[in-house]
Amino acid sequence: MKQTMKRNILTFVAAGAIALGGFVVVQAQPGAGGGWHGHAFGLQGITKQLDLTSDQQTKVQPILDAAKPQLAAIHQEAMQKAKGVIDSSLSQIRPLLTADQQKKLDAVQKAHQDMMNAHKELHDAMQQ
Repeated sequence: MKQTMKRNILTFVAAGAIALGGFVVVQAQPGAGGGWHGHAFGLQGITKQLDLTSDQQTKVQPILDAAKPQLAAIHQEAMQKAKGVIDSSLSQIRPLLTADQQKKLDAVQKAHQDMMNAHKELHDAMQQ
């Protein structure tokens, strides 16, 4: 039982880390390049997949540019809500853990925060 609970907590934390990891990645800025960091949403992905003509590309680009900030805002709101649920859940789980498990949870949370900070720095550097 104890092992299952520990595994469930670690799975929950890992899922939260993965979910929140996308928060920085998908904060696309309008006019910040062709795609959405590897997603085929940008003009290049659409052009490649649909074999758009240059006239079609010219017409599609403003539509994609208008969609980017809207999708980024939706994603940011969803990630903030997810973070709230994760934080609330972890604050309820924390008192149920042993001191060692709390230290491990702290380490996982710190590692996640360090990863997020590094990812943001990389993202910011790539935008310059």
